[in-house]
Amino acid sequence: MPDRGGGPTGPRISMGRPSRRVRTLLMTLGVLAVLAMAFVMFAGFWTDWLWYRSVHYSSVFTTTLWTKIGLFFVFGLLMAAAVGFNIWLAHRLRPPLSAMSMEQQSLDRYRMGIAPYKRWLLLAITSLVGLIAGASASGQWRTWLMWVNGVPFDQKDPQFHLDVSFYAFDLPWYRFLLGFGFAAAVLSLIAAALTHYLYGGLRITSPGARATAAATGHLSVLLGVFVALKAVAYWLDRYGLAVKSSDFKATGNWTGLRYVDANAYLPAKTILFCIAVICALLFFATLWRRTWQLPVIGFGLMVLSAVLIGGLYPAIVQKFQVEPNEQAKEAPYVEKNLKATRDAYGIAGTDVQDYAGASDTKDKAELRDDADTVASIRLMDPNIVSPTFQQLQQVRNYYGFPSNLDVDRYSTNGKEQDTVIGLRELNLAGIPKSNWINDHFRYTHGYGVVAAKGTTADSEGRPVFTEYNLPSKGDLGTYEQQIYYGEKTTQYSIVGGPQKEIDYSDDNGEKTTSYKGKSGVSLASPVNRAAYAVAFGEPQILYSGAIGEGSRILYNRTPKERVEAVAPWLTIDGDAYPAVVDGKIQWIVDAYTTTNGYPYASRTTLGDTTADSLTAANNQRAVVAQQNQVNYIRNSVKATVDAYTGAVKLYQWDTKDPVLKTWMKAFPNTVESKNSISPELEAHLRYPQDLFKVQRELLTRYHVKDAQTFLSGSEVWQVPDDPTNKSGSAVPPYYLSMKLPGQSSQAFSLTTTMTPNGRDNLSAFVSVNAEAGTPDYGKISILKLPTGRTVDGPKRVQSQFNSEPSIAESIRLLRGGDSEVEYGNLLTVPLDGGLLYVEPVYVRGGDLKYPLLRKVLVTYGGSTAFEDTLDQALNKVFGAESSTQPPEETTKPPTSSNPTVQAALADAQKAFDQGQEALKKGDWKAYGEAQKDLEDALQRAEDAQAKADKTSGASGADKSADKGTDKSAGAGGSPSPSSSPSSEKSSGSD
Repeated sequence: MPDRGGGPTGPRISMGRPSRRVRTLLMTLGVLAVLAMAFVMFAGFWTDWLWYRSVHYSSVFTTTLWTKIGLFFVFGLLMAAAVGFNIWLAHRLRPPLSAMSMEQQSLDRYRMGIAPYKRWLLLAITSLVGLIAGASASGQWRTWLMWVNGVPFDQKDPQFHLDVSFYAFDLPWYRFLLGFGFAAAVLSLIAAALTHYLYGGLRITSPGARATAAATGHLSVLLGVFVALKAVAYWLDRYGLAVKSSDFKATGNWTGLRYVDANAYLPAKTILFCIAVICALLFFATLWRRTWQLPVIGFGLMVLSAVLIGGLYPAIVQKFQVEPNEQAKEAPYVEKNLKATRDAYGIAGTDVQDYAGASDTKDKAELRDDADTVASIRLMDPNIVSPTFQQLQQVRNYYGFPSNLDVDRYSTNGKEQDTVIGLRELNLAGIPKSNWINDHFRYTHGYGVVAAKGTTADSEGRPVFTEYNLPSKGDLGTYEQQIYYGEKTTQYSIVGGPQKEIDYSDDNGEKTTSYKGKSGVSLASPVNRAAYAVAFGEPQILYSGAIGEGSRILYNRTPKERVEAVAPWLTIDGDAYPAVVDGKIQWIVDAYTTTNGYPYASRTTLGDTTADSLTAANNQRAVVAQQNQVNYIRNSVKATVDAYTGAVKLYQWDTKDPVLKTWMKAFPNTVESKNSISPELEAHLRYPQDLFKVQRELLTRYHVKDAQTFLSGSEVWQVPDDPTNKSGSAVPPYYLSMKLPGQSSQAFSLTTTMTPNGRDNLSAFVSVNAEAGTPDYGKISILKLPTGRTVDGPKRVQSQFNSEPSIAESIRLLRGGDSEVEYGNLLTVPLDGGLLYVEPVYVRGGDLKYPLLRKVLVTYGGSTAFEDTLDQALNKVFGAESSTQPPEETTKPPTSSNPTVQAALADAQKAFDQGQEALKKGDWKAYGEAQKDLEDALQRAEDAQAKADKTSGASGADKSADKGTDKSAGAGGSPSPSSSPSSEKSSGSD
């Protein structure tokens, strides 16, 4: 028989060899290919390092990198060593001779074939399994860092009385180790069995024993290791019951132990653990007994026990003990789930008040006055008026606004005002000519903030801008207006070099600039240029003459993208919003720490619970990491991104959150303390929408504290669909300054409504104090409507609006011609025991490409009004006029002493009147023509006045006083906050 340890040597077959030149060429090509692949890999690594260094978060890059490398090598080597050792041992334990049989004669050919390459084959196999295991382990860097840096929650689970940190930080790591151990045991068992079979230690058809004593002992030990790991798995499964998700018919999604878990599965896991330990010992005993009889019996007993004890017994308990008296049996466990879920999602302190749903006040005048003070009714819907901002304040086609604007608070004349705000960001789709230089060197940034009062519109239904024009001016004062980082800025730009950038354009032509910030990565080095040319697939970066001394490349420019990159352990809110803070435009980004290991707390999928009609229409508003299943969430970090420098700052917001403390240990000096937040920045911080959407979804079931009520399902609510559109998605929560019952003043709040499950009447009004820095910030209040009285919900209110004959006819007239009617946010405001609903109605049609506020729908206590202004609608609903509101002013074109100007203004007045008449008739074509005539007349008036001023040598102050128009507003224009809308050409009276 041939020697098992080697192979025969025979004559070599001579084959033709390629020429030396061909061999040299092939070798050169091979070396170049390897170098090219190496440089591609290097380019990705190098550009990542340069970017993290440029934002001063290089420690995040290095910590993550070294953690991944460490896990890769440690677990890769462990797996390679385990498999390699067992292959080596099986080969060493091979029998010196094998029985004569066809099976062994066939195997001899394979043994002889691999004999010269045994070492290389062993190296290849171990390297392959090591690489796979190492790559899998490196993906567990978050699990490792949380385990090694874990901070206690100082809260214990109610079943095993272990700190929550065990489930959040320790158990995931133990499960990974267990999974790795199983993989190593199985691969080692397969590799050893194949080696034994190849070298005769295992026989399938050969006569005699099926396995040698050595093979029996070796494989038995490996099986014993596998069964021992199964015992550990049974033990960990006991704790896993506290975070196990299951379908509970009484409540749907469920996390934690139920009666059957505590009284059947838990003892079953303990019994199976003991059986597995005994079975593992029997396998180890084969080292001395050299027989598999007892281990096989033990293994069969373990499998049978797993079926009977782990499966059949719990089913019997569920069927005959739980189901006949489910509420009594499950109530204690439901109470644990209720408490844990409310704690984990931050809704434990929710204040629930009974609310009548109808007013008892008989004095209509008093109610009318209360309506003026209970809330700052926002008529400018930030999700509707973006096209209006675009048309009136775009100024140049290469600027644009996001489809959904934001709501913030700014002081106007010492009074806080809800403000709709947006940035005039770069829109490459609108540049005159698209090419590489224009796209990446000349058009590099947006310019300026545009803001408008949220509660008012001008006489033509347009926003009353408080910050407007290009460059922007208004109430926000002086600030850095260049916007290099924004939500619409997704392409890279190369700035600061010899190629000048377009800053902005005005009547005097284009203004150019060169970026002075320290953001981005320098391209002065040829290595950097080559790396970015490869990384971005753009060879021109390597040789373009537009790149030179001082050139820097800016990328990863959206606020959410930057925060996610520097803090990959955070979940990012879907809505980043801008604010002017200390002379700079700052993007504010809310970020969350999460875990899915909070015992007894029910899980939710972020992508599902944060979806609404806005995310359905605009995916940019969707939360990052949508598929994350979590059962604990905190808004632990407030982040800012400077719109000019791109600087990212992370601030600790929740100082008690143990998950954030854990990450701060893992990544020291990356998160600044809460005390570092300036008062100016804190004034613009708000309660985040996505967190509130998660909380309101949980509150549909977890607003109750009684287990019996929870199990009965009688108090289950739902978030209603948005009635203002046909998306079929949930209504979004709305920011609104309002005063709840019992409060003395308005507070900036985030609000939503709830309806009973499957019905359209109102169950509750939910709000959270969104004003950072106030004592009640984050406090959730629920006004619970009586179940015995039907109070209309949003869908019913909208249906009433649409079905009212007079309103329906007015809507039909507004839709005349090619006009479109758009419904704004349907706001719900608690007022004196009742609910006031307000909905702005916009019209877009004729020559207008943007929506204008035309009507306001109001309903209260069964009375409905559809009027031109909010005041008129409130007066009609309450049958009384406000004693606190000043009389409305009628906007007229200005006058002048110059005869030519007077004639032009007379034409303007005529055009204005014609436009008003056309508007009443719904004749949008005539309305558009009147607007053109009005603009022409105002232009003539402006030119005539300017000519007269020049002739008379009037002073600059006199010119400013008499001019009456402002041309700097661009195509649509915008009124100055200090003058009436009619005093400007752009807003005149159109």
